[in-house]
Amino acid sequence: MVFSSVTFLYYFLPLFLVAYFATPGTRARNLVLLVFSLAFYAWGGLWNLALLCISMAGNYALALLIGSRPEGRRLGALWLAVCLNLAGLIFFKYAGFLAENINLILPDGLDIPVVHPEWPLGISFFTFHAISYLVDVYRGRAKANGRLEEIAVYITMFPQLVAGPIVRYSTIANRIRERRTTLGRASAGLRIFVIGLSWKVLIADEVAPVAAMVFDQIDTPNFATAWLGLSAYALQIYFDFGGYSNMAIGLALAMGLKFPRNFNLPYGALSVTDFWRRWHMSLSSWFRDYVYIPLGGNRNGHLHTAINLWAVFLLCGLWHGAAWTFLIWGAHHGLFLVLERTRFGRMMAAAPRVLRHAYVFAVFLSGWVWFRALTLDDAFTLFKGLAGLNGFGPVDASLMTALQPITIAVMVLGWPLAMWGLPVLKAGGVAPAVRRFLYGSVDSIVMLILFALCIMTVGAANYSPFLYFRF
Repeated sequence: MVFSSVTFLYYFLPLFLVAYFATPGTRARNLVLLVFSLAFYAWGGLWNLALLCISMAGNYALALLIGSRPEGRRLGALWLAVCLNLAGLIFFKYAGFLAENINLILPDGLDIPVVHPEWPLGISFFTFHAISYLVDVYRGRAKANGRLEEIAVYITMFPQLVAGPIVRYSTIANRIRERRTTLGRASAGLRIFVIGLSWKVLIADEVAPVAAMVFDQIDTPNFATAWLGLSAYALQIYFDFGGYSNMAIGLALAMGLKFPRNFNLPYGALSVTDFWRRWHMSLSSWFRDYVYIPLGGNRNGHLHTAINLWAVFLLCGLWHGAAWTFLIWGAHHGLFLVLERTRFGRMMAAAPRVLRHAYVFAVFLSGWVWFRALTLDDAFTLFKGLAGLNGFGPVDASLMTALQPITIAVMVLGWPLAMWGLPVLKAGGVAPAVRRFLYGSVDSIVMLILFALCIMTVGAANYSPFLYFRF
């Protein structure tokens, strides 16, 4: 089940909101949230639900084990807990990939069986949620919670269960136990939800066919076709994932919870370092706090800092998928993060603003080629197209079916929106009360129009999963 589906918007969400707000008391509302979250996840298969429940119960018990030990004797229990979580993640996501690559170096006849188990939906996200909880208990930033239903709510909350943002237990524990919902929070949350739904349905899904055709169907895209497909994909992944994050954040706010912001206009960044402070911020900060800093961060000189950055971004690439393309994508970003800590970074910081923007665009757009291409050969073919080595000329004729006037308009308007956001309107000379009334009225009308457009589009469109559901 996805947020931009008829099942969710027409049935699941209204039923959940009625049940949630009709139930008094935080503990009872937690049970409502837990039941609906389990039903939401079970929609993808009962086997997935069984694995999620095993992870949930296991991490509840492991946190109690860590918390029950004296501070000096917790490390062994933490290692056990983290290794068990990573073992499940590695088996489901990377067993086949590891076996295929090990077989390349083994003598004939000693091949390891290659198994590709079906991934539980959102396994990367709920595993990282569990690890952050366990580590925070070990560090004393959070206490091991003896209420199973509260840990279950933390791990299974349906807004963030399958695609984030990654929420730290220590930042949300108090609101899981005691929170207050107000009309203002519910209104603001639903507004954010509608904005996210609009990003997904009206922008990401509109440009998605163009990206899919260029990356998956056209064998040798020429210069214009390759650049059009890459531009479409860059918009698709931002508005798709950013839209999901906004919907999750909005639903949480309506319930009285607070999820971290996940995007902050990353395409407007002036350096790759700045880009990663704005893109998938909850994942970036997770790797910083739980991998980069424990490795030593930037405390042991330039060489160790470079090694730590490379390690983090290789892991970040691998986290996204079991393929060499993802590893290269991680190494690609790690390379430029390391370079920006050298004289090159100081030169770019002093360069004109337009040159800095062009540099960041070149880095993340070339990175998206590795991220989206299904194979290394596909990536090389698209790079050839981007360089003009597959020829020049007009856009491939097969794209004309996907490249409708509305698609062109969305792509033209999408880039300024992705880089700078919506313009802030000023009404000088107007009394504050009048200004608030005018802004509130206009905002409400716009949200209703956007929601109506989304509902009509979802009702008429085919199923369109979120890109990050596969991670």
